[in-house]
Amino acid sequence: MSNGPTYDPFEHADRLGVNVLFGRIRTANGLWVAAERTIILKRGLKTWHERQVLTHELGHVVLGHTTTEHRFERQANRWAARKLITPGNLAEVVKMSPDPGVWALELGVTDDMLALWFHDRRIA
Repeated sequence: MSNGPTYDPFEHADRLGVNVLFGRIRTANGLWVAAERTIILKRGLKTWHERQVLTHELGHVVLGHTTTEHRFERQANRWAARKLITPGNLAEVVKMSPDPGVWALELGVTDDMLALWFHDRRIA
C-alpha cells in the first residue's frame, strides 16, 4: 500500500521522548508506564502486531492516561485506529478483496480495530 504516509509508531515514540522496551509481560501485549515515560512491549510479537500494540500504547501517552481503566482502553484503541487506518489505504485494500478480514490483514490491524474505525465513521 502506498496511498499516503505510513504511520511509524517507533518514530512517534522517539519524538515524544518515550522509551520503548521489550520484555516479558504476562497479562498484556503492551504496557504504558507513565511515571517512567516508558512503553514495554511483549517480546516475540509479530511485526504487524507490535506496531499495533505500540500505537495503542502511544494513544495512552497522547491522551494523557496514567491509570488503567476500561474507558481508557477504548479511547486508546480509537486513537490507534485513526493512526493505522487511512481512507486512502483502506480504499486500496478494498479493491483487492470483498472480505473485511483481508482488509484488516493487509492494513496490519485486527478485525476489531477495523470494525471500531468503521463504527467511528458511521457516528461522525
